[in-house]
Amino acid sequence: MALFIHLKTVSQLRGRGDRIAKVTFRGQSFYSRVLENCEDVANFDETFRWPVASDIDRHEMLEIQIFNYSKVFSNKLIGSFRMVLQKVVEENRVEVTDTLIDDNNAIIKTSLNVEVRYQATDGTVGFWDDGDFLGDETLQEEEKDSQETDGLLPSSLPSSLPSSRPGSWPPGEKSFRRAGRSVFSAMKLGKNRPHKEEPQRQDEPAVLEMEDLDHLAIHLGDGLDPDSVSLASVTALTTNVSNKRSKPDIKMEPSTGRPMDYQVSVTVIEARQLVGLNMDPVVCVEVGDDKKYTSMKESTNCPYYNEYFVFDFHVSPDVMFDKIIKISVIHSKNLLRSGTLVGSFKMDVGTVYSQPEHQFHHKWAILSDPDDISAGLKGYVKCDVAVVGKGDNIKTPHKANETDEDDIEGNLLLPEGVPAERQWARFYVKIYRAEGLPRMNTSLMANVKKAFIGENKDLVDPYVQVFFAGQKGKTSVQKSSYEPLWNEQVVFTDLFPPLCKRMKVQIRDSDKVNDVAIGTHFIDLRKISNDGDKGFLPTLGPAWVNMYGSTRNYTLLDEHQDLNEGLGEGVSFRARLMLGLSVEILDTSNPELTSSTEVQVEQATPVLESCTGRMEEFFLFGAFLEASMIDRKNGDKPITFEVTIGNYGNEVDGLSRPQRPRPRKEHGDEEEVDLIQHSSDDEGDDGGDLASVSSTPPMRPQITNRNYFHLPYLECKPCIYIKSWWPDQRRRLYNANILDHIADKLEEGLNDVQEMIKTEKSYPERRLRGVLEELSNGCHRFFSLADKDQGHSSRTKLDRERLKSCMRELESMGQQAKSLRAQVKQHTVRDKLRLCQNFLQKLRFLADEPQHSIPDIFIWMMSNNKRIAYARVPSKDLLFSIVEEELGKDCAKVKTLFLKLPGKRGFGSAGWTVQAKLELYLWLGLSKQRKDFLCGLPCGFEEVKAAQDLGLHSFPPISLVYTKKQAFQLRAHMYQARSLFAADSSGLSDPFARVFFINQSQCTEVLNETLCPTWDQMLVFDNLELYGEAHELWDDPPIIVIEIYDQDSMGKADFMGRTFAKPLVKMADEAYCPPRFPPQLEYYQIYRGNATAGDLLAAFELLQIGPAGKADLPPINGPVDMDRGPIMPVPVGIRPVLSKYRVEVLFWGLRDLKRVNLAQVDRPRVDIECAGKGVQSSLIHNYKKNPNFNTLVKWFEVDLPENELLHPPLNIRVVDCRAFGRYTLVGSHAVSSLRRFIYRPPDRSAPNWNTTGEVVVSMEPEVPVKKLETMVKLDATSDAVVKVDVAEEEKEKKKKKKKGITEEPEEEEPDESMLDWWSKYFASIDTMKEQLRQQENSGADLEEKEEADNTEGLKGPMKGKEKARATKEEKKKRIQSPGPGQGSEAPGKKKPKLDELKVYSKELESEFDNFEDWLHTFNLLRGKTGDDEDGSTEEERTVGRFKGSLCVYKVPLPEDISREAGYDPTFGMFQGIPSNDPINVLVRVYVVRATDLHPADINGKADPYIAIRLGKTDIRDKENYISKQLNPIFGKSFDIEASFPMESLLTVAVYDWDLVGTDDLIGETKIDLENRFYSRHRATCGIAQTYSTHGYNIWRDPMKPSQILTRLCKEGKVDGPHFGPPGRVKVANRVFTGPSEIEDENGQRKPTDEHVALSALRHWEDIPRAGCRLVPEHVETRPLLNPDKPGIEQGHLELWVDMFPMDMPAPGTPLDISPRKPKKYELRVIVWNTDEVVLEDDDFFTGEKSSDIFVRGWLKGQQEDKQDTDVHYHSLTGEGNFNWRYLFPFDYLAAEERIVISKKESMFSWDETEYKIPARLTLQIWDADHFSADDFLGAIELDLNRFPRGAKTAKQCTMEMAAGEVDVPLVSIFKQKRVKGWWPLLARNENDEFELTGKVEAELHLLTAEEAEKNPVGLARNEPDPLEKPNRPDTSFVWFLNPLKSARYFLWHTYRWLLLKLLLLLLLLLLFTLFLYSVPGYLAKKIIGA
Repeated sequence: MALFIHLKTVSQLRGRGDRIAKVTFRGQSFYSRVLENCEDVANFDETFRWPVASDIDRHEMLEIQIFNYSKVFSNKLIGSFRMVLQKVVEENRVEVTDTLIDDNNAIIKTSLNVEVRYQATDGTVGFWDDGDFLGDETLQEEEKDSQETDGLLPSSLPSSLPSSRPGSWPPGEKSFRRAGRSVFSAMKLGKNRPHKEEPQRQDEPAVLEMEDLDHLAIHLGDGLDPDSVSLASVTALTTNVSNKRSKPDIKMEPSTGRPMDYQVSVTVIEARQLVGLNMDPVVCVEVGDDKKYTSMKESTNCPYYNEYFVFDFHVSPDVMFDKIIKISVIHSKNLLRSGTLVGSFKMDVGTVYSQPEHQFHHKWAILSDPDDISAGLKGYVKCDVAVVGKGDNIKTPHKANETDEDDIEGNLLLPEGVPAERQWARFYVKIYRAEGLPRMNTSLMANVKKAFIGENKDLVDPYVQVFFAGQKGKTSVQKSSYEPLWNEQVVFTDLFPPLCKRMKVQIRDSDKVNDVAIGTHFIDLRKISNDGDKGFLPTLGPAWVNMYGSTRNYTLLDEHQDLNEGLGEGVSFRARLMLGLSVEILDTSNPELTSSTEVQVEQATPVLESCTGRMEEFFLFGAFLEASMIDRKNGDKPITFEVTIGNYGNEVDGLSRPQRPRPRKEHGDEEEVDLIQHSSDDEGDDGGDLASVSSTPPMRPQITNRNYFHLPYLECKPCIYIKSWWPDQRRRLYNANILDHIADKLEEGLNDVQEMIKTEKSYPERRLRGVLEELSNGCHRFFSLADKDQGHSSRTKLDRERLKSCMRELESMGQQAKSLRAQVKQHTVRDKLRLCQNFLQKLRFLADEPQHSIPDIFIWMMSNNKRIAYARVPSKDLLFSIVEEELGKDCAKVKTLFLKLPGKRGFGSAGWTVQAKLELYLWLGLSKQRKDFLCGLPCGFEEVKAAQDLGLHSFPPISLVYTKKQAFQLRAHMYQARSLFAADSSGLSDPFARVFFINQSQCTEVLNETLCPTWDQMLVFDNLELYGEAHELWDDPPIIVIEIYDQDSMGKADFMGRTFAKPLVKMADEAYCPPRFPPQLEYYQIYRGNATAGDLLAAFELLQIGPAGKADLPPINGPVDMDRGPIMPVPVGIRPVLSKYRVEVLFWGLRDLKRVNLAQVDRPRVDIECAGKGVQSSLIHNYKKNPNFNTLVKWFEVDLPENELLHPPLNIRVVDCRAFGRYTLVGSHAVSSLRRFIYRPPDRSAPNWNTTGEVVVSMEPEVPVKKLETMVKLDATSDAVVKVDVAEEEKEKKKKKKKGITEEPEEEEPDESMLDWWSKYFASIDTMKEQLRQQENSGADLEEKEEADNTEGLKGPMKGKEKARATKEEKKKRIQSPGPGQGSEAPGKKKPKLDELKVYSKELESEFDNFEDWLHTFNLLRGKTGDDEDGSTEEERTVGRFKGSLCVYKVPLPEDISREAGYDPTFGMFQGIPSNDPINVLVRVYVVRATDLHPADINGKADPYIAIRLGKTDIRDKENYISKQLNPIFGKSFDIEASFPMESLLTVAVYDWDLVGTDDLIGETKIDLENRFYSRHRATCGIAQTYSTHGYNIWRDPMKPSQILTRLCKEGKVDGPHFGPPGRVKVANRVFTGPSEIEDENGQRKPTDEHVALSALRHWEDIPRAGCRLVPEHVETRPLLNPDKPGIEQGHLELWVDMFPMDMPAPGTPLDISPRKPKKYELRVIVWNTDEVVLEDDDFFTGEKSSDIFVRGWLKGQQEDKQDTDVHYHSLTGEGNFNWRYLFPFDYLAAEERIVISKKESMFSWDETEYKIPARLTLQIWDADHFSADDFLGAIELDLNRFPRGAKTAKQCTMEMAAGEVDVPLVSIFKQKRVKGWWPLLARNENDEFELTGKVEAELHLLTAEEAEKNPVGLARNEPDPLEKPNRPDTSFVWFLNPLKSARYFLWHTYRWLLLKLLLLLLLLLLFTLFLYSVPGYLAKKIIGA
């Protein structure tokens, strides 16, 4: 198959010139010959041929471009012709004559005539007929594209063809050469390749891109070799040359490897379903190497702990996230024995950190036994795990009540997407071999040995160690080997999917003293597996991975050893390791399986060398175009740069031999190494040897300025080139590059959109749509490109699977991008932008290739043979490909590199200084592709070769000499900078900027004491010589580096930040006029290390100096500012247009000023400055007495830019005026953006401005939010609803009666006297949780809806989600509807109405915009800005606060303001502000409780108490500390009298009480009371929901709602309030209605206006103009912080603050919020009988099964108070009779459903600790044994709040009752008071399943302590009220105590016949014996006859 293009003529050309044509199809271009001096017709008459490997698609395009050819400048496009090949495909031959179109797609007159022929397929897909190529006469004309390097032809063709130009070939060879070319073209152009049908297809031959063609050579056509032709006058044919430079990386400092603070907190709440009988469990929490244990709970399978542990770390993130968190349960551990492990659970810290909010909250961890993997799960532990880094704050999710969390399966401690049932799997890490290891021990001994014996050993003894999930395994040690061979596999056994993200593989050197790491590689399991439906198990290799670390020279103490451990960025290649990884899921039921999880090491089957790819020769070329900004420390010695790839090129310490692809003679001599390294065995390949040149010649630097030097390369640029051999795995890198290209484009686009939104440019949504369009096109392009080389023999399973999953991901991403594009609207831009950020992350993730191939390239700066600084460039960025998308982003481009110091030296300020700046051109590709390796260099150079001998013409150059240079002038317009870094101790800086361009630098002037300098200065750089073609510089000028410094009077200037810019270039022949000139000022982000450190506003232009010299340049007009010396200001066209603004300043006061130089501040003043103008406040005469200003408002006028974005910052400085006219700076604040203070007239058309007509706001009740049972157990259904009509309630009740719903007596209105503030608080918390849940649900629904919109085709997985959610909801409902009778009506049931307050889960300030509605707080800073190691945070630098405000508006003042009634001109825009005279206030602080406090004692607990500071008042509530509690309930209020403004900062702290020594601060929170007091949000006393004069909800404010309303109306100049008729009030045009009567204590109803006034207050934000939201009655949650641990929260405190001015009526007594006292109860449990108990013992005599049963019972947590019945001996049927009574007195908190226990933790404890534990009764049955431990038979645990109602008879009692599998009505003993029934007892059998082991009949009776006292009963069967003795069968006794009884009952009972028979037998025997005895006597007598 082939496509032929016959280009005949081009006519109607304009003018005279040289013409050339370029024909492109499927990305492959051919050029015609150059037609010289042709006029209006160009007769090309040439045929081009494309062999194609796949059918041509009818939509494919052919493009022909016609250029005016130029030897010097770039070719100019005349026009182009594009044609869709539809007709060609149909008819096979088409001739066309058509006009061309120009750049702008406009039609031009020029037309062309072309014939296109298509030779279609004839069924033979991949095979070529020789006739297709050879001797085909039509091909005679196109030999020109035969400029292939010789090494390209496949081995079937002779490889030494004459390498000469077309025209000098004999005719036969011409066509033969074509043939080879066509084969390759076919391979390249085939869209989908034929599979493996052709052997030579496999080795991916390289095809050269003819794009940047050497026209000169064609033009000369005179038999020169392509490599020897100079490219000097040849230009690249790309229209946009700006791809000659790649972007520099602006962030300098390595972010990895720097240690940070982390805190891991684990709360162990409880454990359930632990496997084992009668255990004493302890939970061990282990993070990394730290272990902590909970207390031990005795004889229970479901212990409750609620213990909190905190682990603090200061390590780098990598180390932190690899640490393993292990939670294990240990059985019966004590001081002497370590206990036995029940089961454990582990995950790495990174998994927790990647969770939302960095935490798992109330989740169940599944325990499994690592020693017995076939056993199944061993129980659950419920815990919270959180990981906090600096600056993360953890929000504790308010979870719904207990019932939700009892659903264990739905709340497992697993990340989303991990299945609940994880299986055991084996992870096989196969270690094959390593190469290129460095020398690891000194060669002294080795040299001695060598001298004597001649033995030569490798100096390293390597082995490999693998770390995974807290375990490690290692291979054997290979002695003395740089290229060790292991072929071993390390086998780990763990649950799959593992919760550990990374596996660490380390090559170590075995040493007698200590082993050291040689290199480390991390395998990220997420990158080598995919958990989707079509995913794959982790798999890797066999593949090489490269390891990087410290430099290779051996030293005893390697300062960069950390780098070898994998911390930080490696600075040198260390070794490469060939490894593989596979996972096998185990079938645990298989009996042959070894069940241990110990790490094993086995032999692995070796793999072929070729499996990682065919060895290919790669060629790396580099040219150093500029080396400047060399740090002055390195300026005295000659400098050389060395480039290495792997060990190739490393001349200093790359001692071990590089792997060579061909066999070579072993010479055993070390000297040989060098030769081998530099020699090449490919004699024939390029006509001679090619030795590598890897470093530049040494050169002494010259001085640029005081800080930096440069190397004077001038026109001679040194080059390096290296040959190296690597397995050919370019496809991996190509795919990564394609993805990177897509991601880079996306990132650039998203940054644009963000910039547009930030600068408020119009139509950001259009740009976003374009970005998405580009993204979806990129994704589709990936398909056509990435799917090549499917048959490549060295592709691993991971390559195939990754490709599939990338394809899938990109397909769905492309679709999503398409559908998103349709949804982008103006108002949704921001949301969609966020979604696009996810795409970006996903692309970056996919682009990271886990199987390395070519190592990264390192560029080292060497001075005196020492390595000084380096840069590292990934090899994929430099890799060449003929397909543009696959090309590395820096390949054949000039890259600006900043060299940095290696390892830890590069941390901190050392890492910010540039060691050197290089302009470096790099190219990496296969040697046989290296034809065009110079194509991207700036043009105009000649090559200098190493040797000029014959035959070496193909050598790369060792340097380039530029013959072309252009003269330029650079103008840097430095306007201003803002938000700079504070470098001086005053908190300010003396900044100046240094501008570097090539090897020149200039400085702006120094501006003293400012962070926002306006330099307004133009710097002119003259006589700049730039090398290369002028037009290239137009597109792609070198970059400018701007560094900002702080001038110090002593010592050198401090570095403050750096940024880069590209100048706008004007050529000599261009006019200096719009749209390009003059340039606009732009903001450049300044970086200091990785942190941003301000913005620079500047513009840069680079002007070419033409032949006429500088006279042609635009004049530098504008005055030279003579006051400032010869400084030129920024010229008029560039500087911003100014207009006159007025800045009004409200001076309120100063607060908390710290001392300055040990002296107190006494007479401060505030200076405001903006753009050179300013105003001073009045002086505060005595700061101690009154820190407020007496003149409130001042103003000044200033010229500011019209464009708000260019507004200069405004500086606020506070100075202290001392005697003799001296003054000292106290602190300063820069307001970087004035935008929020610009006055904008209100939009009068807005709805709340509409003041005509009445708007009625009725206060009818809203529909209550359906809530779960509240924690107040009053079933409170009320919500924030104000009930208006009592009548309505009556109606409701009547309706209910009609329906015949029987209401249970418990659901009655609660008794008012029963309710207290806590009832209200718990009801409110419930409401909050409910709202949160609803938000989540609605959020999820919305998201799902959006997802559904986005993914039309991908609906499958979502359904599953919804199903899961539905079942969960059902479960919830089932749990929440106790009793079948109530279940159905549950929603209809009314909960009693309870007034609520608002619980804020954060500070009140964040809810109300910091209360800065008119009074702003500016922090005054002083001292240097901290970098990480100095650690001076903003808090430490704060020296005080200025309170005031600003208002900026254009002069003149808007009239409508000045005309308003009551306008006071002295206050300007600040009308109606209160006076700032001192005022006395009563501050009442209510502290409710603290949560999650950081433990302060060794036992992991704290003894917290409250301390409050306000001004001079310091209250420490030390005697009321709460012992050993991390969630203390304080329930206290404190009254403090304070006088504002002197005392306005309230500090509430929580301290830890210590018996000995000082108390430690746990954390504190600071509240600015003044802003709250003066805020229009009225934060003095929260507005309650309803008004009542008595009871738990009494009105707290001394002013009634009506008085407050009247006052607000007066202050806001609002018409009103007009009360009347009753139940109505009118404010402005709003009418509020509501109830008009109120009940007093005695139930009397009185008329009142308060309800409607309150309703108006609660809707105050709706009032036109003056309205704003008022603070409701609330509780706020404030984080506690500790200055020693900045940024990490130490817990939360719930509190609220009321303030009452003392000149108003006094408030009532404070509310009583003291903690509820637990109520005393007594639970009486009577155990009547048991039945069907399993029989454990075999009878001593009879062998019958029997059990000696007794029942044990206790209330959860009180195991030590356990009570046992007596023993029912010898039960033969499992029946037992007891009639035994237990008595359990306990204290119970109804609101929290917890039993409260106070007990001493140990005998050494100082005081009792209070525990709160769930109310659970445990009943167990045991089998009593006398001589051994009793046997546990079964148990049941009843939650007294909700347990299954007992069965009426033993028969109805089933196991399902306890398991919750049948719907049994749940009852609460606190409601029922008395319950009797049968309950099942369960235990686990050997298969770990529950089985029924007995049933118990019991009666539970609950009494309050008073009732119990009145009606006492006896324990067991004792008086009073004794129980009768059980009627037990006679057999029930102990045999060895009653031997007679046992004879009677057992022997006689069972064996009586046997006994009778025995007796008879005995008698007979006796008779017989007597007979025998007496016979002889008688006989004798008879005989004698006596």
